[in-house]
Parts: sequence; structure tokens; C-alpha cells
Amino acid sequence: MDAHHSPGPAGRSRHRRRRSSAVLGVLLVAGLTAGCGVRLEAPPVAEPVPDALEIVRRTAVSDALLVAERAEAALEATPSGRERLITELTRIAADSRVQATELGGVYDSGLATDEPTGSPAGSPSQESGNVPDVVQALVDAAARSRTAAGTTTDGPLARLLASVGAAQTVSAGRLADLADVAGPEPLDPQVPEPTGEGRAAEEATPGGTPSAEASPMPSADATNTAEAVPEGLTAEQLSTLVASEDATGYALRLRAAIADGTRRARLLARAGAHDDRALGWALVAGTQDSAQDPRRAAYTVPRVDDQGDKALVRTLEDGLATDYATLVGTTAAGTRGVLVDLLVDAAVGLDDWGAEPEPFPGLPEQE
Repeated sequence: MDAHHSPGPAGRSRHRRRRSSAVLGVLLVAGLTAGCGVRLEAPPVAEPVPDALEIVRRTAVSDALLVAERAEAALEATPSGRERLITELTRIAADSRVQATELGGVYDSGLATDEPTGSPAGSPSQESGNVPDVVQALVDAAARSRTAAGTTTDGPLARLLASVGAAQTVSAGRLADLADVAGPEPLDPQVPEPTGEGRAAEEATPGGTPSAEASPMPSADATNTAEAVPEGLTAEQLSTLVASEDATGYALRLRAAIADGTRRARLLARAGAHDDRALGWALVAGTQDSAQDPRRAAYTVPRVDDQGDKALVRTLEDGLATDYATLVGTTAAGTRGVLVDLLVDAAVGLDDWGAEPEPFPGLPEQE
């Protein structure tokens, strides 16, 4: 007789009854669980934790929007007869919102949060109609933008932040003059002295980008000092800086020769600053008084027709602003402080000589 024979009808019946009882038991437990309000669900999606670069970006956006809010509030409190002040506040508010947009705007994860809407996270929510408060907001924002531009390892973001900081510095100075209040401290950037053998240009990858791998933020020993020699400058870039600064000084000295009084003094002072920078960059490059020194006895001066001194200075300073903004984006974090300051100085120089203020000085693609 086969020991593995199939169960008979009675065995099959008992098997079906046991299986039916098990199914009913499962359904009963599920029903009781539902009745008690217990749910087996996935945990809610958490808000992403921002990294260092995102914190830098959000801070810049918050600063720009705070400036816009304060400028708009000050507009409402400004008497109708103050036309120049109204025009300036209107421009500052508009430029600040454009800057916030270009920086990426307020972060929105799409998740429901308990944070209030309106002012960006981390910025004061109160508005002020006091013009000095607008000036102070611009000074503070400019300082943070410039510091972040010097320390962030994201080159394009550093370039954008440096430009925004330069624009904010210009706006703070213009508004302070109109309101007769203290403005930003003047800058006097000096090309740092080279160390070692005198040649500070670093080996770079194609395009001038530093070969070291970038991290979200500079290392603990990195500094954002204007006294540091920028790392990542190529020999070609240094040569261009030397020639550009020297050609600017030459053109301004030539113009000063046919000027007199205050005009002549202003042109000569600016020419002297550019001469000093040309010498400084030649020392950094190690080409001073060598066959590789790109400085010449004479240069072709840009034609500005009959627009006078102001047009010439604006043309020259605009070119330098573009050069320095470009180099901010290709040099190493913690060493590019002098380049940031020189971009700011060029933007202030443009304003001093009658150029219309721009939200992104040194960034021709934004025009």
C-alpha cells in the first residue's frame, strides 16, 4: 500500500475548513486594527537639510529681499518732493529683487512647513521706512556677499556674489550721499606682495580653474583676506592683468595732460592707483623688469569721441570690472579676496565717474 496516497474526501473537507478559518482570522485582525485607528504608513518626507553652499545662497537671497522690503517701505514714507531719493529707492528695490531672482530665489521644497510666508527664512520680518536703515541693510548685505564670494568654493556662485556685493556697495554709497548719512567704508585694495621666489601663479587646469578638488566650503585654515595672493591665476591671466592696469594708467595720465584743476587731480590719482596695481601684478607674476614683462611705453587709448573724461574712465573701469569678476570665478577660495575688492573698487569708480548703476557690475551677460 502506498504511504503517500492522496487524502480522501473527509481529509480534503477538514483542510478546506482549516484554511477558511485562517483567512477569516486574518480579516478579523485587519478589521480590528482599522477600527482602532492604527495605520501602517511611511513616515512623512522631511525637509532636506541645506548644505554649506545652499546656506550661502539662501543668505544672499534673504539679504537682497530684506533690502528690497526696506527700500519699498522707505518709499512709502518719502515725501513726494524728494524726487532723486524716490528714484534711487525705486531702483534699489527693483535691482535687489532682480538679484534675489538671479541668486535662485527663496527655496521652496513643496513640503508643508510651519514657517510663515513672506519674508525669507532667517531675515527680520519687520519693515522700516527709515532711509538710514536701508543704507545699513545694504552695507551689511554687501559685507556678507563679499565675504561669501571670497570663501565659497563654487566658482560661478562666487562670481555672482562678488558682483552683487559690488552693486550693493555702490547703492549704499549713493543712497547715503542723498540722505546725508554715513555710508560704507571706502576700499583701498592693494595687490598682495608675492611670497617665495616671487612667482605666485599656480598651476591650473585648462580654463584657469584651480586643480584642487572643490569642497562646499573652504578648509578651516583657509582665509578670506585681501592680503593673500590668489591661487589659480595662470601666467596668461597675470600678464593680461598687468597690461590692462598699466594701459588704464597710461590712458588716464594722457587725459590728465590736457586737463586742469580738479579734473587733472582726479585723473592723476586714479592713474596712480592703476600704475601701482600693474606693478603689483608684475611682481606677483615674477615678470617685473624681465623680457616677459608685458608693460609697454605706450598703448592705444580707447576712442570716446567728444564724451570727455567720464566716458574714458567708464570704458576702462568697466573692462577691469569684467576682468576681476571673471577671475573671482576661477581662483581658489580663501585667496581671492583682493580680486573681490578690486571688482568692488571698479564698480565704485564707475559710479564716481557718472555711470548708471547696474545690479550686476562686471557681468556683461546680465546687461
